[in-house]
Amino acid sequence: MLPENLNCAQAILKGFQAEFDIDDAEVAEYRAWGGGRAEGGVCGALFAAERLLREVGKDSVVKEFEQRTGSLLCTTIKQEKRHTCAECVRIADDLVARSLK
Repeated sequence: MLPENLNCAQAILKGFQAEFDIDDAEVAEYRAWGGGRAEGGVCGALFAAERLLREVGKDSVVKEFEQRTGSLLCTTIKQEKRHTCAECVRIADDLVARSLK
């Protein structure tokens, strides 16, 4: 878990809460998408980042996330010990922030 006991998906939403007018209830709903439970086993941080970017019509960051982490899949990232969950959140956060500029 990350600060405030948020999972990776929740941390991305919480980080952009003001910019996207996201309420705490929506952040809480994203508990279901962390820990490799996003569709297809995708990293929850990436899942949440993609959702935010789609909402404002920005391009996908999937390819860049995969280049930086070595995989899109939570279990693969964890098994290969390339990045921690917190690092994946930082990468997804950076990709969203850069896309919004």
